[in-house]
Parts: sequence; C-alpha cells; structure tokens
Amino acid sequence: MYLRQPQAIEAESFRIVEELLGPLDLEEAAAAVLRRMVHAAGDPSLAAIFRAAPGAARAGVAALRAGAGVYTDVEMVRAGINKRLLGTLGGEAVCALSQEGVTEAARGAGTTRSEAGLRLLGERLAGQVVAVGNAPTALFTVLELARSGVRPALVVGMPVGFVGAARSKAELAAGDLPYLTVEGTRGGSTLAAAAVNALLILAAEGS
Repeated sequence: MYLRQPQAIEAESFRIVEELLGPLDLEEAAAAVLRRMVHAAGDPSLAAIFRAAPGAARAGVAALRAGAGVYTDVEMVRAGINKRLLGTLGGEAVCALSQEGVTEAARGAGTTRSEAGLRLLGERLAGQVVAVGNAPTALFTVLELARSGVRPALVVGMPVGFVGAARSKAELAAGDLPYLTVEGTRGGSTLAAAAVNALLILAAEGS
C-alpha cells in the first residue's frame, strides 16, 4: 500500500522534511522557503548552502501581499510559479525572454537573451520580486541595475552552472539587496520557483 491522496502525500512529505532538517537557525519565513525548496528537490543537503539576507523573506512576502509581480530570467521559472495564487494577490509573472525585441537586443549586445530581456524591463523591476533560476548573466544584470538605482523588493538568486553562477551569487550575498540564494554551482529553475511559491503561500495566508 502507498499514499495516494495528494494532500496526505504533501503533508507526509513536509513532515519528513522537517524531521530531516531539524531546528533551523533561520527566520521563520526563510525557514519556510528552505523547507519548500528541499521538498521540491528531494534534497535536504540544500540546508548547508541556503543563504538569506536578514528580513529578506519577509520583504518578499510583504511585496507580494502588496501586489508585486514576479519577474523571471527564463520561462521554466515562470512556469513553476503558482500563477493562480499570485493573481489572487494582484501580481503577475513575467519572463524576461518574452520582451519584444529581446532576441535582436541580445544579438546586438553579444549577450544572453535573459540579460537582454532584463535590461529591456529596466525600471519595471523596481519594487518587484526577481527570480533567477538559470542564467548567471541575468543575476549580474540585476546587480548592475540595482547599482544604477533599480532596486527589486527581493532577489531570488539561484542561477546554476559552472560559469559565473557561484560568482554572481557571491556578489549578490555581498551586496545590500534583500536576497535568497544558494552558494556555489547548484541552483536551477525548480529551486527558484519553489522559493517564490513558499513566499506566495505565506503572503496569501496573511492577506
């Protein structure tokens, strides 16, 4: 016999996650994000590399509760976000790759489409939640925009890979933006979307 009811499966999954992680030295909102990431990835070792700026998760919850949108570097992150829940809070999920002229802009600048799309979005990112789950170039761009005065309410910085990912996340953690990230080469769209969904659930619970 095995569990078949979705609610029972989810409840048992989170019970196991909490048992595996034990007490967490994190603010409760950040701990909720980590638990959902571990649940999504089936990987409790994420706890060792998860990092959150003080108050960052709460800042993300407050922004979403106030109707902020979620801006992503790739469609896979956007696809994983609970858009129904986001919509009930008044926000929308926007992918940088969907911006008009993004392919031409990327070709002209000799960069990735994710970077070009975020540059096209520009000031629209101010006060919003930005979730990067694939391209380090996208996260570097968010940091550059922040230095020019375009500051998101929260950056979920989780690009993955061996070229630029670790460095971009280290620069994010060294700055003054509210952030959630994982150290090193690990990351990905699943983790970025899971982090956003945890924040959405918290925002909806308090709305």
